[in-house]
Amino acid sequence: VQLVESGGGSVQAGGSLRLSCAASGYTYSSYYMGWFRQAPGKGSEGVAAIDEVGATTYADSVKGRFTISKGTTNTKQTLYLQMDSLKPEDAATYYCAMRPLISGAPPLTSAQYTFWGQGTQVTVS
Repeated sequence: VQLVESGGGSVQAGGSLRLSCAASGYTYSSYYMGWFRQAPGKGSEGVAAIDEVGATTYADSVKGRFTISKGTTNTKQTLYLQMDSLKPEDAATYYCAMRPLISGAPPLTSAQYTFWGQGTQVTVS
């Protein structure tokens, strides 16, 4: 499985960014995909996750500001994270992750995910 993130950049507080993650090479039809972030000197934080039917989970810190969604282009799944009303504390490297579905709501624990992208940096000033 390959996950390739894009869309990071620098934005002023209050601004918006949209992250994308292109997934390829997976063979299972049921899965979770999620966004995680890690700021310098801090641990990994689950931001938002979604399953193949669109059920979502959000961290309290981003509810009402971030929206996770997915789409299919040429049979490839793409994961999105629309980030609005960005705050300086949202600055981090954002990672896309994926795993086969087990049961329950999409998890926000990084240890539960198998495949990871290389990350894309978000700076908020």
